[in-house]
Amino acid sequence: MSKMELQTPDLSYLNLQAALGIKYQLTAAELVKEALQNKEGILASSGALAVDTGKFTGRSPKDRFIVFDNITEDLVWWGDVNIKFNADKFDTLLVKMTEYLSKRTVYVRDATACADPEYAISIRVVTETAYQNLFANNLFIRPNVEDSVLTPEWTVIAAPGFFANPEIDGTRQENFSIINFTRKMILVGGTGYTGEIKKGIFSVLNFLLPAFKNTLSMHCSANVGKDGDTAIFFGLSGTGKTTLSADPERTLIGDDEHGWGANSVFNFEGGCYAKCVDLTLEKEPQIYKAIKFGSLLENINFYPNSCDVDFSNVDKTENTRVAYPIEYIDNAVIPSIAKTPKNIFFLTADAFGVLPPISKLNAEQAMFHFLSGYTAKVAGTEAGVTEPQLTFSACFGKAFLPLHPTKYAELLGKKIKEQNVNVWLVNTGWSGGPYGIGKRMKLSYTRAMITAALNGNLDHNNYKMHHVFKLMMPLHCVNVPDEILDPSKTWGNPEEYFLKAYELADAFANNFKQFEQVNEPNFVLEEVKMS
Repeated sequence: MSKMELQTPDLSYLNLQAALGIKYQLTAAELVKEALQNKEGILASSGALAVDTGKFTGRSPKDRFIVFDNITEDLVWWGDVNIKFNADKFDTLLVKMTEYLSKRTVYVRDATACADPEYAISIRVVTETAYQNLFANNLFIRPNVEDSVLTPEWTVIAAPGFFANPEIDGTRQENFSIINFTRKMILVGGTGYTGEIKKGIFSVLNFLLPAFKNTLSMHCSANVGKDGDTAIFFGLSGTGKTTLSADPERTLIGDDEHGWGANSVFNFEGGCYAKCVDLTLEKEPQIYKAIKFGSLLENINFYPNSCDVDFSNVDKTENTRVAYPIEYIDNAVIPSIAKTPKNIFFLTADAFGVLPPISKLNAEQAMFHFLSGYTAKVAGTEAGVTEPQLTFSACFGKAFLPLHPTKYAELLGKKIKEQNVNVWLVNTGWSGGPYGIGKRMKLSYTRAMITAALNGNLDHNNYKMHHVFKLMMPLHCVNVPDEILDPSKTWGNPEEYFLKAYELADAFANNFKQFEQVNEPNFVLEEVKMS
């Protein structure tokens, strides 16, 4: 079937008939042309389309809802992450949105999520703007024309110009993102930030795959070696997840969202949504080179009197982004699927400077650190403020978990044991003292330790247990000085080191209490302990 033979999809199931036209499955070039004509953005000198997303330059977690119904009532982890929404209110809001869009041109795209066909779902994205549809084209998997479906499994409707009435519609404020598992729809309104579309589908898969497919959904990057060995990298912002998974000796499966099924690790997406702050060709060559025609830049700034992007300028937001198809990465695996993992890396930037630069975890420790999702950030930007801020995000993605975190940890532990996977905790943060005194771990050392783990060079018995964290630390690693492998030996005062280590251990224990106070599987009560 040629491009000319594409038929306008039937949107009657949405009661949507756009008076000004339905533009279906436009190419990236056509969408860029539409966006320019609509004055949604301009072209950067690299050829990428640059847009501003308006008031919202990031997600709005307090305005993300899940419809409370027979499917979700007993399964969803209700609380401050997953906020209940009334089903009748959803239906009313849907009618209002479709009435709003029926007076406008809309852009419609059919795509899929999950590179492994066994787990794939079909998605239709209906957007008010061309740039949002370009985002959907870049981030979701682009099907062949002959694979088009009459009615998709899931539909996303995104209209940044539609604003809710909180008093009538049941939202918190004018913007919203609402997931309905019964109707298989996501409504996004009042915000032009495209990440709401991406994370809406991620949340859907985080619910469906573990609950009904015995498949672990993961907020991680993944790559594969020449021998077919898969590695997974978990880590919160600033820990080096994107940098360390970009390895010239290995091919990239994906940079953000994956599933671990019975026989595969597979990318949920067909593209990347990368941060651009302080981006340079030297630091992130793959991302930098991917910013070209067809890519979508969000909320960036230009150098004066030019269309050259100033990646260091964060006047609009520090969350500047670029969305591009995974094919824009030279060494990407296409289709983005590989074998089940041989190695898992939990990355943490420990600003206390007390965690080992690399340590090997058993299955129970892996579940503990997965549930903890720890990193540390330096508090604020004011002069003299150097104390680290502890950050714990369950499963390294708490904001996107519809199920209770222990459900994912239990599935992780089961897969690690069944498939005999190596799990490593890697501290990309400080050594020789806390932030302000010690120094950030050299990237070359971290890369050497990860390479050694991947190549099997850490498969020896020369380990010792950390006194506080009970982690197994290697005594030797190729291309890494022995003295940095035990963090206590890098501090000038051992007593100060252990005081700080116990302080962090207490923070871990206090954070973990939340998992002991719920009616969930008993494994979190006794087996999954740090000590």
